Amino acid sequence: MAISIGGDSFYLQGMQNASAAKTEKLSSSLNSIEKGTATDEELMQACKEFETYLVEQVIKNTKSAMLDDEDSQGEYMKMFGDKLNQSYAEMITETADLGIAQMLYESMKRN
Repeated sequence: MAISIGGDSFYLQGMQNASAAKTEKLSSSLNSIEKGTATDEELMQACKEFETYLVEQVIKNTKSAMLDDEDSQGEYMKMFGDKLNQSYAEMITETADLGIAQMLYESMKRN
């Protein structure tokens, strides 16, 4: 992330870079799985990352459906809301037993 000085352009660029890095990491994990070179630990880690991503998207879409107007959010929530959603998703994935990662892992191991 970048620091915003006099505008949101630095912040938005930092968010785009972070999102691109997350996508690249998940993509490289999936490529190693497709090639069959991934270990069981790497496979499970990729499944957990996907579960976290899925939960993050559910949180983000739920919040956007509940909020009527983006202007009703404070300045800090506009800037750091995505990071907060990501933290919530990571906590939910670690503490709750959703089982999505485990089911995906077992399915991928069978195939």
